Amino acid sequence: EKKRNEILQMAMLEPKMCILDETDSGLDVDAMKLVADGVNALRTEGRGFLVITHNQRLLDHIKPDVVHIMANGRIVKADVENAQPGQAKAVPAATASSSETASAPVAAST
Repeated sequence: EKKRNEILQMAMLEPKMCILDETDSGLDVDAMKLVADGVNALRTEGRGFLVITHNQRLLDHIKPDVVHIMANGRIVKADVENAQPGQAKAVPAATASSSETASAPVAAST
């Protein structure tokens, strides 16, 4: 319920930039799809979204323009156009070492 209220708040306030940090936390699959549908409905030319998540499934529902995958605070993979999470390209200057295991997809839409 709280997540739906956050989506409603974004619709009413019409911000130019929305930051969604772990917005999928604690949601089941149906609720996650509902939130993603709300985010997709709010996408406009003049509004940007920064979506931070550890859940790959959220990116199956929200179609980002850009995906960055981070490990230990560094971008280790990126894809710019028509980003599909499984097709992200390596970023040579910021590659992760084999000891870095924690990663989080970060998606941005404009």
